[in-house]
Amino acid sequence: MKRAFCRVVITSVLIICMAGLALPAISISAGVDENIEKIQNAYEKIKDMKGSFTQKNTIKDLKRTDTYKGEFFIRQPLRMKWVYTGKAAQDIYIGNNIVMIYKKGDKQAYKGKFDKETYGQTPVALLSGFGNIRQEFNITGRGNTLLLTPRKSLGNVTSISIALSDDEFPIKSFTIQDGASNVIEIGLKNVRINTGLKDSVFEFSLPKGVNVYEYNP
Repeated sequence: MKRAFCRVVITSVLIICMAGLALPAISISAGVDENIEKIQNAYEKIKDMKGSFTQKNTIKDLKRTDTYKGEFFIRQPLRMKWVYTGKAAQDIYIGNNIVMIYKKGDKQAYKGKFDKETYGQTPVALLSGFGNIRQEFNITGRGNTLLLTPRKSLGNVTSISIALSDDEFPIKSFTIQDGASNVIEIGLKNVRINTGLKDSVFEFSLPKGVNVYEYNP
């Protein structure tokens, strides 16, 4: 169960990152083709970003919805820090081909290798460039929403819905659905781009007494 939870968390983080780093400000009335072209042209302009998020996980079989809040920090090439606050406080770090999940309340950390073979080619490819989006997804649009359906396996994810905004940062929220009809909804707020995030933001050290477990999905 813990391995499955960790994989879902990391996959969700990657999906947020790939879209967050890739999407430029676009008009919600523009066509799908025009939006994709703007995505591809604007990707390299974003060097780093930070903001806050609210995440709702709905588990169908348990008929339960859990809500989490926190902050995220991302810098190219592929350095990330996600800080979950509240009762489920945890930090997620990705960098130098390593992923670390530190669950503060349990005084436990999970460390694993981060590579394409482990987490699938699609999220990693989109983090490093958006050029293959048409090869990786079937894409449709309606109103202010883009619907991405993976052409190849993306963990257990069956669809990613992205709600667009006319604000400076174009993403309002994500909805990620898996094969068991579980849903992860993620809303982004106060997003700031290219603020010059320092190395110190992504430095990671564990307090004394924390047990570290190797995590290999």
